[in-house]
Amino acid sequence: MRGWRVLVTRPHAGELSRRLSARGAIPIEIPMIRIQPVDPGGPMDAAAQRIGGYAWVIVTSANGARALLGRLRALEIDPPPGLRWAAVGPATAAALEHEGIRVARVPEAGTGAAIARELGDLTGVRVLLPRSRIGSADLPRALTAGGARVDDVAAYETVIGPEPSREPLARALDSGLQAAIFTSGSTVAGFVRLAGDPRAALSGVVTVCIGPVTARALEAAGVEPSRVAIARSPEGLVQALGEVALARA
Repeated sequence: MRGWRVLVTRPHAGELSRRLSARGAIPIEIPMIRIQPVDPGGPMDAAAQRIGGYAWVIVTSANGARALLGRLRALEIDPPPGLRWAAVGPATAAALEHEGIRVARVPEAGTGAAIARELGDLTGVRVLLPRSRIGSADLPRALTAGGARVDDVAAYETVIGPEPSREPLARALDSGLQAAIFTSGSTVAGFVRLAGDPRAALSGVVTVCIGPVTARALEAAGVEPSRVAIARSPEGLVQALGEVALARA
């Protein structure tokens, strides 16, 4: 992939871009989504104030980790030592561990059903799920079906296809891309909003998705993913892209 221009669609893409650069690629960072905090004093703060009443906190993204821990700091609340944390993917786990949180579970599969299964018997268990306001219903539905009492709380807002990214994306597409990396269904939706015709924009471009949910979103947009990363991490994404590059060499 040396010399490849690779579109990086996620915000806060430092580690992913560093790993791409280390492999000789040229990361083109243009976020397809923008993350912004929810207003203080709402459901997120209420959940933070009763954090001691939960048995599990399930964090589905690094953005969710930063949002929840940020509100806990602002409210001067320390998570109780007996609280168990689950992180969907190693990048989310790393964001929690960076803040001193011990992560009890990192489910291998990112689907709602798989996460619910890996947490064991949830009958009557109180679970906090801090995530984007536009998160899929699959995970809370699976947790509830397993008997959990779930507080599905908007920890942050996801702006799809932020306007400041429109012109940089157009320039990048005009200059030519060899690959594009999508890290969530929201980044796919943002690309569709800003690029217009995703099939034309990604014609001849290698597309790598972080997992099956993101891959399905890209397929729904009319683009067949070139590869789906096995590991939901920057390392896994770069490895998947490298495999495609090697096969095409």
